[in-house]
Amino acid sequence: MKSPIKSIATLAAALFLFAPAALAQTPQLDPGEKLEKLQFPAVTMQLKGWTKFGNSDVYTLPVRAGQHVKISFETKSKFAFLAIFDLSKPDDEAFFGTDEDGTSYETTVKENATWLLRPYYSKVSPRRGLGAPYSILIEPLAAAPQPAKPAAEQPEQPSLFPKRK
Repeated sequence: MKSPIKSIATLAAALFLFAPAALAQTPQLDPGEKLEKLQFPAVTMQLKGWTKFGNSDVYTLPVRAGQHVKISFETKSKFAFLAIFDLSKPDDEAFFGTDEDGTSYETTVKENATWLLRPYYSKVSPRRGLGAPYSILIEPLAAAPQPAKPAAEQPEQPSLFPKRK
């Protein structure tokens, strides 16, 4: 029979080992942000919203290895942007941001993960107004075609005409 102390120690060790994995999937939200959990769409999904520091929606999107996806961000404001984070990674740096990388991101997912899509209104820009409307398109794409394998070299067939050089 196990002693209660050993059982508690085993449980504590298990929690200690698995806590970082659980924490990696929980995004840190700014005050006023609301989290919306998405499912990977079968067809193009459009998200519309309004972003202002501290009062906007953020989205989690689970992705699986091999899925091909394109995410596009549109806004009329020059101060609104989208950042995409990988919650399965321990660092808190965005791997894509519309402020530096353009308005769309297209990739084939390499490993299972959960992405955090965070539209935001720039804090460092001289801005006026109440924020900015935005639109995010999430497009599942067919997998990129595999390059065709060259046909196996076939033996040269006899011909009545000489080959061009």
